[in-house]
Amino acid sequence: MVDFKIEVIVLPVTDVDRAKEFYAKLGFREDVDYSGPEGFRVVHFTPPGSAASIIIGSGVIDEAPGSSEAVHFVVDDIEVAHADLVARGAGPSEIFHDAGGVFHHAGTKDRVAGPQPDRRSYGSFLSFTDPDGNRFVVQEVTQRGPGRVSQVVYRSVDEVEQALRKAAVAHGEHEKDLGHEDENWPAWYAAHMARSAGLGV
Repeated sequence: MVDFKIEVIVLPVTDVDRAKEFYAKLGFREDVDYSGPEGFRVVHFTPPGSAASIIIGSGVIDEAPGSSEAVHFVVDDIEVAHADLVARGAGPSEIFHDAGGVFHHAGTKDRVAGPQPDRRSYGSFLSFTDPDGNRFVVQEVTQRGPGRVSQVVYRSVDEVEQALRKAAVAHGEHEKDLGHEDENWPAWYAAHMARSAGLGV
């Protein structure tokens, strides 16, 4: 088997600096800003917590600026994400769900205001656009379908430290319940940290 990982999405923009400012304001990490001959430019951003990145620039894509409308972000809490996007000036839509299914229709067809009534995982959305009109959809995922997550992602050294500290406390309780030291503690730690990060193990 060959792994085919989606890791880069190239977005068409008119004004690279304007788009760069927008994505930086969203809190995306700037990884590269390369300028080459004849106006060629590549600006690489990674959204917080994402294994995939976006590239904007000039001479990197032939699509019309603003024509992208299929990029989806996934968040743990759609209401927190909405508040964050408002605070960052992204002008998100109101939260919505689809009248007939778990995934939304194209455009605004069958769009119903508010989160999915049962807050079912994969069922609540919002949208926003960048300055060129490239449209993004944000989807709330609270519980993954079987096999959908294959790795644990910590976004910073601080997050790893906090996860280890929480695992240490929980492991202390685990060994107290056992009544002896757990010789298989690395496996216990790994499983505990994976569950804490949302990986079903």
